[in-house]
Amino acid sequence: MSIKTRLLLSYIAMIIVPVFLFGLTASTLASVFFGDMARGGNEGGRPPFWNMFNERNEVLAGVKFMANHDPDRLLDQSVLTSVDSQLNPLKAAVVLEKNGAVVFASPALREADLDQLLKGAEGVEKMRWPVKQGYIVEPFDFTFHDQSAGRVYFLSDPKQLFVIGRNFVLSLVLSLLVIIGLTNGVLTYLVSRSIIKPLHTLKRVAEDIKEGNLERPVRLNRKDELGELGDAFEEMRGRLHDSIRLQLQYEENRKELIASISHDLKTPITGIQACVQAMTDGIADTELKREKYLKMIAIKSQQMNQLIDELFLFSRLDQKKLPFHWEEVDMTSFMTDLVEELQLDPRMEDVHVTLSCPDRQRLLVMADREKLGRVFMNVIDNSLKYLDKQEKRIRFELTHENEYVNISMEDNGSGIDQEALPYIFDRFYRVDPSRNAATGGSGLGLAIVKQIVEGHGGSVMATSQLGAGTSIRVTLPRRNELGGELSSDTF
Repeated sequence: MSIKTRLLLSYIAMIIVPVFLFGLTASTLASVFFGDMARGGNEGGRPPFWNMFNERNEVLAGVKFMANHDPDRLLDQSVLTSVDSQLNPLKAAVVLEKNGAVVFASPALREADLDQLLKGAEGVEKMRWPVKQGYIVEPFDFTFHDQSAGRVYFLSDPKQLFVIGRNFVLSLVLSLLVIIGLTNGVLTYLVSRSIIKPLHTLKRVAEDIKEGNLERPVRLNRKDELGELGDAFEEMRGRLHDSIRLQLQYEENRKELIASISHDLKTPITGIQACVQAMTDGIADTELKREKYLKMIAIKSQQMNQLIDELFLFSRLDQKKLPFHWEEVDMTSFMTDLVEELQLDPRMEDVHVTLSCPDRQRLLVMADREKLGRVFMNVIDNSLKYLDKQEKRIRFELTHENEYVNISMEDNGSGIDQEALPYIFDRFYRVDPSRNAATGGSGLGLAIVKQIVEGHGGSVMATSQLGAGTSIRVTLPRRNELGGELSSDTF
């Protein structure tokens, strides 16, 4: 669930939950303050205060009935005293007037209240009228048998109802505040916890990354935006980890390169110095010896120059600063010419070089002829160092597969150990760490091959078996006769 959806649901819950809880609380408070109507525990299922007003109204109805049908009976003090005794527990009172004079008044009414009542109620007929003393007054006019005017005042004290209502309202307000506070607090805590906890995890990971500790993985196990952020952190951590590890490996390779280059440069320089010293000291006292030493100096100088050229080429390839001069090349003709040149090379005098090209059709690729030739020459140079059989063979095979051209170079040399095979195209890697000039150089030859082939949009791979030989396969994207790349259904 996304954070946006989670927040939306929490907002909805912040409205619905308080409303539901408030309704439940209001129902509970109503049953506490006014009785439980639903259970029907009181008369008619109504609350106690309602029954109290019902009883009062029944008493008042009886008095009104008596005033209408037998008004003179109200002049009997015992009757009104009985009525008053019924009204008193109900917080009510009665006052009877005849011709404006008070005939009976409930003892609960003070004289001052009674005087003000009579003044305030003057002219009020058949309506309820509240006076300052806090009573609700309901006058009722009638006529005695002797035609004299009579009036009955029914007084009710609303304080009890007001107190109950006030406490009920205050309880509702407090309950509402508590419900809103608790609901919002709980929902806010749950939602914020689901956000803050993974943020703390990401913070710890960021601190670990800052301190250089890249071993701890990021596992949030979430499917929301924070989960995506955690996945991005994990990807970043993994890439940084690999980058630093690769950087450390490069650093080790550079150190090894410096040591190797120092050794490879020192060896020919030492030879040159020895030859010069021999000629200076007069050891080369014949023309034949001087010619021998000069020839050795030339060979050592050529080795140094070749090593420096290889380093310069690799550096430019590594920095993507070496330009490629693209042209359309027919690989059938290119490989045929290459094999013919190798067959005439003095170094290949004892090596049987062949080319297998089952289909002599044109196989066009976009390539830099010079650099592509460097690829095959580097592979050949590497193979020549490990040809240990009496009958030495190097076999080229040219094939095509859909939109690709494949060039395989197979020798019958000593082969490469399977543990070392995945690393032979790595920069500075040497199968033979002895730096023997006869079996290796700087370890850049096959790394240059890989960079040039990948610069052509192709790939290179190697297979080998100890004692049987090594096969290196170069794959290049093919072009059709119109200059575009071939589709998969060309053949």
